[in-house]
Amino acid sequence: MTSHVPNEARVIPLRPRAERSEARPTASRPTVSPVPPERRPPTVREPLWRDLVGDVLRRERLEQERTLKEVAEAARISMPYLSEVERGRKEASSEVLAAAAGALGLGLGDLLARAQGELVRLTSRHTGAGAGRGTPGTRFDGMCLAA
Repeated sequence: MTSHVPNEARVIPLRPRAERSEARPTASRPTVSPVPPERRPPTVREPLWRDLVGDVLRRERLEQERTLKEVAEAARISMPYLSEVERGRKEASSEVLAAAAGALGLGLGDLLARAQGELVRLTSRHTGAGAGRGTPGTRFDGMCLAA
């Protein structure tokens, strides 16, 4: 059976098309000149939280001279998953992080505090002491996690 409806997709725009009016002057917009390369701040890639947490877990496991298998069994998580968490390939849930930390004899707060200390150490290297928000030399001890 054939249909007499043309085989064409109908496109419904999500936003109405902007009417371009010749009456609107284009010179009213200020032109922004780009900042010369020598005056731009250096681009520094901030470390990812999952990388920092994974590094802390791996460092602690190796200091205790324990294998991935031992820690994964104690934490009741799979060995491949723990490996991916340690390498920063997976963003682990708080339950998984608490289990892995507990298997290493740490509390979740200890794990996160060590990761935060590592973050402060790495970022202060690039920004200099006291740089960032607040007054120079102000120390920020707070931590914020967002999912």
